[in-house]
Amino acid sequence: MMGNESSSFRKHHNQQKMKTTEFSSSSSSPSDRRIGAVLRHLTAGADFPISDRLSSVFASPTSGVTGNSVFAHLVQAPEDPILGVTVAYNKDPSPIKLNLGVGAYRTEEGKPLVLNVVRKAEQQLISDRSRIKEYLPIVGLVEFNKLSAKLILGADSPAISENRVTTVECLSGTGSLRVGGEFLAKHYHQKTIYITQPTWGNHPKIFTLAGLSVKTYRYYDPSTRGLNFQGLLEDLGAAPPGSIVLLHACAHNPTGVDPTIQQWEQIRKLIRSKGLMPFFDSAYQGFASGSLNTDAKPIRMFVADGGECLVAQSYAKNMGLYGERVGALSIVCKSADVAGRVESQLKLVIRPMYSSPPIHGASIVAVILRDRNLFNEWTLELKAMADRIISMRKQLFEALRARGTPGDWSHIIKQIGMFTFTGLNPAQVSFMTKEYHIYMTSDGFTFPTFEIV
Repeated sequence: MMGNESSSFRKHHNQQKMKTTEFSSSSSSPSDRRIGAVLRHLTAGADFPISDRLSSVFASPTSGVTGNSVFAHLVQAPEDPILGVTVAYNKDPSPIKLNLGVGAYRTEEGKPLVLNVVRKAEQQLISDRSRIKEYLPIVGLVEFNKLSAKLILGADSPAISENRVTTVECLSGTGSLRVGGEFLAKHYHQKTIYITQPTWGNHPKIFTLAGLSVKTYRYYDPSTRGLNFQGLLEDLGAAPPGSIVLLHACAHNPTGVDPTIQQWEQIRKLIRSKGLMPFFDSAYQGFASGSLNTDAKPIRMFVADGGECLVAQSYAKNMGLYGERVGALSIVCKSADVAGRVESQLKLVIRPMYSSPPIHGASIVAVILRDRNLFNEWTLELKAMADRIISMRKQLFEALRARGTPGDWSHIIKQIGMFTFTGLNPAQVSFMTKEYHIYMTSDGFTFPTFEIV
């Protein structure tokens, strides 16, 4: 019996060698010869069939294991405070339900909006048969980066003409903040970032995971539903020299409360005198006031003084490219030489994070920004969205006043952008949800982008 098994194996092994020889013939193609080389390597010195050895290589290390999952100890994570509102909304069968927690523009019918100019840009891209789907460089689409820097800093910015700005394409605003945070954690001497109280719920998570220590500075005054400017100045004045300060360029999230230009100038002087590092989060350029230049003015004030700063941009809101995840991080430096070295280090942050960014969304933006006609059409659509949000605020305020609703609701028209702190408490929010199927976060934070009265 043993002799028969040995004879059978030798016969099988010789067949394997013959197959290998076939792949190695001089008449075979290069790909066949490469396969032959692999087979020779696998069968060399074999004392059992290659099929058996391959099955052992690919066998699951946990095959045959029974019992509980190795992840059975995990607890159910809570829903994101904002996204969780949408989860609850989706489960509600009511035909009159309304979601005021979604961070996206909606039409009068509560539907998502795709800008006409975006559809035109996409059609251009689709019609271009020369376009390919190769990987972008680590820094992203170069044309997109240049146009984004000009959009936020101004086409006539000395920082751009002097090559003191490095811009990299990132995964929307969130990715831009994360890349900037990790860069600072690795290469900046101060590891503490000050963020507004309150702020977007993702800010502290982003910067903590990036390796920075997060502290807050006073910003919102619940008693006036406006800016606590004195508290802001005191807290930033007490921050250690060199600390990083996150600044919302416009349409503060979630309060909708912005400093005046005069207040911005005081903030700028304080930050520069203390040697603090400004890091702007610009998610709503043009979406707040309806003017791209007006909404970028605070950033340009800081760039104009020759100091350094970081700027995170997002095209989610102002171009409606929410799901395309299109954004940019710009770092304004003291010299072109420093900017070049900064870019080289940003590549080292990005490469192990996501390697390179996606091409489609950035291409849409580049088409719109480089074409004068499309750019002009975009600014009109952008202003229409911003004006409608402003109109919704006025209608809500007038309706509350007409009904004799107790309290001062003027903060609704004083705040700007997508966000409003209504002043409603958790019990009132719960009542609105149960009785009227109106959904918002428990702190009364809403997005007033369509009729709610």
